[in-house]
Amino acid sequence: MSRGRLFGTLCGAVFLVNMARVVFAPLLSEFIDAFGIGEATAGLLVTLVWVGSAAPRLPVGWLLTRVPRHYVVLAAGVVLTLASTFATLAPGIEVLMVAAVGMGLASGVYFIAGNTLVSELFPETVGRVMGIHGTASQLAAVAAAPFATVALGLTIEAVAGWRAVFAALAVAAAAITGLLWLATRRADLPEAGAEDRDLLWAARIEWRTIVTGVLILGIAGFVWQGVFNFYELYMLDKGLPPSVARNALTIVFGAGVPAFLVSGRLADRLPHVPYLLAVLAAFIACLFALVSVSGLVPLLVVSAVTGYVIHSLFPAMDTYLLDTLPDATRGSAYAVYSASMMLVQAAGSSVVGALRGAGFAYDLVFGVAAGGLVVLLVGLMLAQRASWLPE
Repeated sequence: MSRGRLFGTLCGAVFLVNMARVVFAPLLSEFIDAFGIGEATAGLLVTLVWVGSAAPRLPVGWLLTRVPRHYVVLAAGVVLTLASTFATLAPGIEVLMVAAVGMGLASGVYFIAGNTLVSELFPETVGRVMGIHGTASQLAAVAAAPFATVALGLTIEAVAGWRAVFAALAVAAAAITGLLWLATRRADLPEAGAEDRDLLWAARIEWRTIVTGVLILGIAGFVWQGVFNFYELYMLDKGLPPSVARNALTIVFGAGVPAFLVSGRLADRLPHVPYLLAVLAAFIACLFALVSVSGLVPLLVVSAVTGYVIHSLFPAMDTYLLDTLPDATRGSAYAVYSASMMLVQAAGSSVVGALRGAGFAYDLVFGVAAGGLVVLLVGLMLAQRASWLPE
């Protein structure tokens, strides 16, 4: 029961750290109006969140060889509280960018320590618990656009509009950090990572598994970053009305909720690498469909299918890594993978923003990205046939 309570609190924490990452997307048009910036600067703002999420992952992996995982999770809660408060008070875009990096840092710290801790709390059902944990994270993504819409109409003394979003995050982060502290004091904590004491050795031993993860989720995530962070603007470009365009992202993220649950369970039952490649192929098909269709109903249908498919990839990858890596290397190798994967992903929004600033159409940018993923998929399939990808 003590592990169950801790797991429930961790689900609350992952909800907040993911909200801190994705809530910038539905607020981009507000930032453009409030600070008089262009799409390229807006893309850079979002990229900074994800750079912040990537930056601490390798240091946290080293830290986990010295410090228990639950202490690092608590530190992530403190960082999120402080960064959200800083964002609430930001007087200009430069300060907001600094706060964005801080909010990204909190998520990066949490996902390395929290994901590893969750997998070790319930080692017999890694896919199931990672699916539930991922669902909690995904619910934040679903709630981001409606939350932003409601907050934009609020005025609480000096905190109004988009600032109310970050003020609410700061209060919630402080509360969940306190609950985590209580839960960890009472829980029967695992000792699975006791032998994981050398990050570089773990990276050398597990390099093939790490590279496999980075190739699949790093490059697919690079494309996905560019798509979902500009999704509202993309839907406006496709001709949807503003109210529908903003909440189209909710449909994308909403479809991801069942995806985490179903994909986590499938990842426990199916061969890991073939399943990952099948999901990647489905994502490519969705991108080609997205740039090909127009009209309200077709766009919303494709949005829902795309959301389900791409969010199936995340629990499948986490299950592959955390189930394949042994106790002696799990935390360190997962940190090396995660840091590398996030650095590849992070530039996606900035690249799309820059290409848009140069005059390229969204359909062209996303269509070329889908073609690049086809090349990646073919290469991975050949590597799988040659038994180069570890199971």
